[in-house]
Amino acid sequence: MLIIGIPGKVLTDDDRIWLSAPQVSGVILFSRNFANRDQVTTLIDDIRMERPDDPFLICVDQEGGPVQRFRGEFTRLPALSRLGKLFDSNPALAIALTEDHAWLMASEMRAIDIDLSFAPVTDLACGNVAIGERAFHPDPAITSQLVQAYARGMHLAGMAVTLKHFPGHGTVLTDTHFDAADDARELDELRAMDLVPFVDGIAAGAEAVMLAHVTYPEIDVLAAGYSKVWIGDILRKEIGFGGIVIGDDIGMAAAESIGGIPARIEAHLNAGCDLVLACGPSIVDEAVTASGHLPACNPARVESLRGAVAPTWEALVDNPKRDEIIARLAEFCPEPASK
Repeated sequence: MLIIGIPGKVLTDDDRIWLSAPQVSGVILFSRNFANRDQVTTLIDDIRMERPDDPFLICVDQEGGPVQRFRGEFTRLPALSRLGKLFDSNPALAIALTEDHAWLMASEMRAIDIDLSFAPVTDLACGNVAIGERAFHPDPAITSQLVQAYARGMHLAGMAVTLKHFPGHGTVLTDTHFDAADDARELDELRAMDLVPFVDGIAAGAEAVMLAHVTYPEIDVLAAGYSKVWIGDILRKEIGFGGIVIGDDIGMAAAESIGGIPARIEAHLNAGCDLVLACGPSIVDEAVTASGHLPACNPARVESLRGAVAPTWEALVDNPKRDEIIARLAEFCPEPASK
């Protein structure tokens, strides 16, 4: 039920002990794990060798813009906000390029055997410090169209879709990496705004939803990832989502509302999460130890997020579609000039 972070660019003996634990269902890689494509491909192969017989996920946040863990030989992807800005002047082109962006991102990740990039950000671009240009647009109807296009592109590349951060992290201003966050709005307002792209993304076939470490006190006193109301009543029953529910990183400051690492894991699972992120290596040992008595995630649930068959890196680089998309993104969604 855990997706863990590891410290470096090669596996250590401690890493191998963590990876052997049945409650560890996957790894999430960061910039600290990346030097170049050959190195990270070797690391991924080594991780696979530790769990050859189990469904096991290798994940990353390769969103584009400010959150892109792998660079170098990988395409420098524009932030999703650039696609939202394009929508304001040319909706049809923005939708097409959003699908292309997703296909390109997911194809490059699948070519090195990454199962999941946790994407797309489905929050509204309404001023949150942590979300910022990672979100498409402040308008829920526009965001919804772009989220659906992104889902289509990821699926074309053989990657499952993860909508984040349910039920919407874009409007509350606090950065949950560093502080607790409360959103005082009532459920009807959230239904009319932040929930719209999540509902439509689920209808478009998203396989996973990641929860926000945000508390919505008009709905529940517990943060969304710890809330049976949000997960069981709203996400599962009202919206009808049957896929994988993922709790955001338990190392974030806003996750501390429920207690220490063991309490955070149990609270996520009791609320209905299938998988829980423990991204910081400094908390992984405690997380693995604390979850040892808990049942592992159902292998079939883990398998549902595995990547589909993908081309080799060489075949992808030789595909003219990749070059065409890179050129179109550079032309129509250029990164703003550095100040």
